[in-house]
Amino acid sequence: MFEDPLFWLFVGPGLLLGLYAQARIKANVAKYAEVPTQSGVTGAEVARRLLDAQGLQNVKVEPTEGVLSDHYDPSAKVLRLSQKVYYTPSVAAAGIAAHEAGHALQDAEDYFPMEARTYIVPVVQLASQVAPWAFVAGLMLQWNTLTWIGVILFGSSFFFALLTLPVEFNASSRAKALLVGHGIVGRDQIEGVDKVLDAAAWTYVAAAVSAVGVWLFYIFMLLGRGRSASAAR
Repeated sequence: MFEDPLFWLFVGPGLLLGLYAQARIKANVAKYAEVPTQSGVTGAEVARRLLDAQGLQNVKVEPTEGVLSDHYDPSAKVLRLSQKVYYTPSVAAAGIAAHEAGHALQDAEDYFPMEARTYIVPVVQLASQVAPWAFVAGLMLQWNTLTWIGVILFGSSFFFALLTLPVEFNASSRAKALLVGHGIVGRDQIEGVDKVLDAAAWTYVAAAVSAVGVWLFYIFMLLGRGRSASAAR
């Protein structure tokens, strides 16, 4: 598969975009982690202030291990921030914390794309496990229907990645408005928040491009085998 030029034609753009996004987010986080917020509050304090202002006192804010491991857990109603975000009073930390608080607000408001993404997670996880086996078994048994079932299941990863985009973009939009509205960052500092969150958004775009690239590769590979089989008859 990896020696097939068609694979790199479809998957290569997503991989390159992913590397670009990772480089951007690391550079911007490193840069704006050195810029203090005008209010001097840490990422944890930013999250707590924004959540409380929206009546979400039931959502906990906790530190977690790892780098850029920040996330909101809707099932536990917990917002987890990496150590450097949780304890740091910087523009980068404020932006990331506000973004995760944006997810908590989406959850509280039953924001449809987030609700849909949450519900399909078990389905996507199961589909991603079954897809390779169905695809390979279909090829070995020359059972075209089973092979196509595998291809369709591969498409669930693309659907999930696509559904993630509005969730992440909306959370970033909320974060920027909340940070300025609550006076946590000045209007002259919002550019730094923009760069940090926009760079993070590119990682989700890259994931979507990669997912559709893999999906298209399997479709074209299967269609190619079909044409080869027809020509051999």
